[in-house]
Amino acid sequence: MISNLQTRRLQKYRMALLRLKKMGLKKTFSHSLSDETGISPELIRKDFSILGIRGKRRGGYEIEGLLDELKKLFGRVKEQNVVLVGLGNIGSALVNYENYRQSNMHLVAAFDIDPSKRQRKYPVPVYTLDNLREVVDAFEVSVAILAVPEFSAQETANYLVENGIRGILNFAPVLLKLPGHVLVNNINVMIELERLMFHLGIRQNAELV
Repeated sequence: MISNLQTRRLQKYRMALLRLKKMGLKKTFSHSLSDETGISPELIRKDFSILGIRGKRRGGYEIEGLLDELKKLFGRVKEQNVVLVGLGNIGSALVNYENYRQSNMHLVAAFDIDPSKRQRKYPVPVYTLDNLREVVDAFEVSVAILAVPEFSAQETANYLVENGIRGILNFAPVLLKLPGHVLVNNINVMIELERLMFHLGIRQNAELV
């Protein structure tokens, strides 16, 4: 079983490997990935060995091979279709994000209750939630990005689940109460900033001792 901390590290490795690949490199070493990610070479080698990936002492790791293994791990070999619900400030930024394809993800549609949003030009079609089931069935969607206001988040999430969504990336500042089979990842900027400031304060206090 891979822990949340390991998952985050593996995602960092993947981002670093993609950068190295864009630079034209074919191979890398644990110390090179350490420079890119800030994770120790020993921990990098340990994470890879858990996945059955072993490099060569002098030859290092094949970048393409590592990326293939990480794609398999995160289930991205097959393209995954995703929908976005809510076109406020956060949703508008997310709908224009250009790197979904880099992760074999395809944003196929967005949804919003504001009629004016459906008349604007976006990279994907914009519908009312009345069309959700039709889109989910047509594109075999199981994951939704939720970027609606706090007061409507729970009701909207319930509706998503009722219409076949099994995974939600939640940008609304509320903890959703959903059935156990539904996976939810919460993205709360204020909580992340608070956590960052807390650990920064601990580090600064330690330096003063």
